[in-house]
Amino acid sequence: MIDKNYSNTEKLLHSSGKFRIKLGLERISAILELCGNPQDNLHVIHVAGTNGKGSVCTLTAEILKQSGYNVGLYTSPHIFKYNERFKVNGEDISDENFVRYISFVENLGKKHYLDLSEFEILTAAAFKYFYDKKVDFVVLETGLGGRFDATNVVKKPLITAITSISIDHKDRLGDTIEKITFEKAGIIKENVKCVVNANNLGKDTISSVASEKSVPIIFADKKVEIEFENGVNYAVFDGKKHEFALWGLHQCQNLSLVLKIAEELKKMDLKITEKSINTALKTAFIPARFQYDKKLNRIVDGSHNADAAVMLRKNLDFYFPNEHRVWIYGCLSTKEYDKVVNTLFRAGDDVFLNQFGNKLSVSAEEIYEKIDESLNIKFQKFYKTANILNYSNGKNLTIITGSFYMISELVSNI
Repeated sequence: MIDKNYSNTEKLLHSSGKFRIKLGLERISAILELCGNPQDNLHVIHVAGTNGKGSVCTLTAEILKQSGYNVGLYTSPHIFKYNERFKVNGEDISDENFVRYISFVENLGKKHYLDLSEFEILTAAAFKYFYDKKVDFVVLETGLGGRFDATNVVKKPLITAITSISIDHKDRLGDTIEKITFEKAGIIKENVKCVVNANNLGKDTISSVASEKSVPIIFADKKVEIEFENGVNYAVFDGKKHEFALWGLHQCQNLSLVLKIAEELKKMDLKITEKSINTALKTAFIPARFQYDKKLNRIVDGSHNADAAVMLRKNLDFYFPNEHRVWIYGCLSTKEYDKVVNTLFRAGDDVFLNQFGNKLSVSAEEIYEKIDESLNIKFQKFYKTANILNYSNGKNLTIITGSFYMISELVSNI
């Protein structure tokens, strides 16, 4: 019998033995076989990488939607609810359907003694949901890595893409760019084009993997620039200014990749127009990725590794060079927070450090010990019970960053 209680379904996904990483394709392949292999009947654009996956997937899905197609979008992590990970034409899966599909996969797995992880259950449920919704395309974001990621059961995607590569998840993917890139490049399939930014740090490794599989690498080399005028963000390419809803200099690289994906999809006779691209640039939305709230003068950003911190700092210096900055920061012990904090904070900034509910959250004292003494930062602890509006009240620019887990606790409406 289907459990109709959403909170119970959440508890199941978080239960002991579920909420863990189990790389490998044996279990996900087995459960999808029992589901009738819905993934084999979907037209998939598969995206891997370290930073920028969410932006590339969201923009690609929005362009397809604005071109008149029914589009499924699978991303992770979520900020507030699991439903955010399954979208059709920009709409989250309903609570009722989420419970139905998760329960179906979990019960089927139990019946056949499959010890499925949280991500495997979610991925199998997503494929089944998108198949049942009869979507035209699925834009699919890898969870971790690529080679052994549960999403990599797709045998022949329409196209693959690899976003920027940097050091992250060293315990799982390796401690060098080459090792990490090799894992990400695991989504490359024989005779399926792979789109990569021309300046990708891992392009040599990607090219090597692609060569072994007779795959043409398509380099995204269109120059995209960001201009900010009178509070409006623009992407500039092909000699034109396009209003762009996603803020951040890092979106130059992401958008260049997306435009090349769109160009390759057009070669497959998809009806993508300049108008649909322009509309998508205005309507795309991604929470907690340099998300600015003008009324509160607040930025929410999920930067959690060293490269993302460098980009966050560049974005702040570009958009708000002269504003006093108030930080609310917390992170997991698995991250290189010593590098992150010394990249982000300036002398004179107000810094509030937060130890949030996750068991891997670092204490405020531990983070403070890693801050360069020359910055002369005086920190205060930030407590979950505090009223966040006291800090993001419009007077000073407030930046909430470091962990999606923390953001979900502190920010109730995004």
